[in-house]
Amino acid sequence: MSDIASTRLRRRYAAERRFKALGLAAVVFSGLVLAFLLVTMTANAIGGFKRTELVFPVDFKSGALTVDPAQLQGPDAVQALQGAGLADVVAFAAARHVGDKAAAELNERAWRELADQLIADPTLLQSQVTVSLPVSDDLAGAARGDGPQPMQDLAASLKAEGKLVRAFDWGFMARADATGPQDVGIWGALKGSMLTMLVTLALAFPIGVLAAVYLEEYAPRNRWTELIEVSINNLAAVPSIIFGLLGLAVFLTIFPNFRSAPLIGGMTLALMTMPVIVISGRNAIKAVPPSIRDAALAVGASRVQTVFHHVLPLALPGILTGTIIGMARALGETAPLLMIGMRAFVATPPEDFTSPATVLPVQIFLWSDEIDRGFVERTSAAIIVLLAFLLVMNGLAIYLRNRFEKRW
Repeated sequence: MSDIASTRLRRRYAAERRFKALGLAAVVFSGLVLAFLLVTMTANAIGGFKRTELVFPVDFKSGALTVDPAQLQGPDAVQALQGAGLADVVAFAAARHVGDKAAAELNERAWRELADQLIADPTLLQSQVTVSLPVSDDLAGAARGDGPQPMQDLAASLKAEGKLVRAFDWGFMARADATGPQDVGIWGALKGSMLTMLVTLALAFPIGVLAAVYLEEYAPRNRWTELIEVSINNLAAVPSIIFGLLGLAVFLTIFPNFRSAPLIGGMTLALMTMPVIVISGRNAIKAVPPSIRDAALAVGASRVQTVFHHVLPLALPGILTGTIIGMARALGETAPLLMIGMRAFVATPPEDFTSPATVLPVQIFLWSDEIDRGFVERTSAAIIVLLAFLLVMNGLAIYLRNRFEKRW
């Protein structure tokens, strides 16, 4: 080998090593950024799943609360405890054990949480119970170092005595939105996201798949078909807020009473998701070998039987891949849902597809705009819930894709 050829060969090998090094560096950098994001978000979210609570004993043995245990088994159990004076009993016990100032900072709904405990276990009415109940937003902020100095001093003294603690907030996953960080929950937005995604999937998947089948297997090759294909490709790149404007102009005009409902949100997101499913579906159908079609037709199968019994099952994994991408994009969208009114303050979880609701991305957006620092931790916790929901949804879709995947 000549010197010139050897020099060129060494240069090519050196260029290949540099390219591999750059690729490895890019992967490592991406992994570090992702790890930093997850670690930072998780560290902030730990506090978001907690709240500030006041710990003190409540003595029910003294007979201060007179209520028939049988009433606790009925639908009006909370009202029965309220009528028996549970709120006054809690306030008296708090004032006795932690002082009047601290008792005045109990959350106004604290007695309801104790009511739920008594309903779940009526035997507590015959004993002394140590409760841990939420405090007001002012005292919770003072515990973080915010607010006036007298309130911070009160929080510091209660902490020193072990009467003010940060406890895991089990109700965060069961409550809906509220005006204060101590009372907020994520279940309302999570349920709204579930209902919205169900509507999106129910509309976008069958329509998108059928459109892909028609365009790839049945549509004649003419100018109209080419125009439709170009339009679908363009729709896949249209900014999401345009679909929000379309939903505002069309769906809310047809269904004006369903503003901010999961039905309208799902229909709007289905418009955005459908082009992605159509494009991925066409590519998956095109990737099926022609021999599969020829063999089915050769043994007497009709065109429809060939498509739906042979071609479509083999293309299903690729179609599901496109569906995963489209649904993941839809789950994280905020702009189109803001346009149709899904940024409303919804204090109760939606009951059905037509009830007012919000979704996780919008809820995160609204909490991040709050002034109270307590919402910062709640926002991080909501982001973790959104990521978990996304992983579960994608994991199920990936399982189905692998389940239907066939090799030939």
